Amino acid sequence: QVQLVESGGGLVQAGASLRLSCAASGRTSSTYIMGWFRQAPGKEREFVALITWSGAYTSYADSVKGRFAISRDIVKKTVYLQMNSLKPDDTANYYCAATFRTRVTVATSEYDFWGQGTQVTVSS
Repeated sequence: QVQLVESGGGLVQAGASLRLSCAASGRTSSTYIMGWFRQAPGKEREFVALITWSGAYTSYADSVKGRFAISRDIVKKTVYLQMNSLKPDDTANYYCAATFRTRVTVATSEYDFWGQGTQVTVSS
């Protein structure tokens, strides 16, 4: 099992920045991929970014490329999502997720563990 706890959400104006954190505990040595997803009211949960635990590979949704950056600190067992140039469309509940699978995937169904989420609200 892997436990995930997100933090760092908040209310900001368009153009501002936020950094989300996801602290992992449990079987982190077996975790291969960490991802960030988001879900806006009335919409399905969607992929935002992922990173392999080794840090060797990252991937981003087209909607956030060039604005968001994912990183991880192995010692702190924490994954970060730096969000810059935020837009009102980025407003959502942001979830951290982890999987033991070694094949890179953006499908929510293939992530085994989820945090409770942290709300990000961007005002215009």
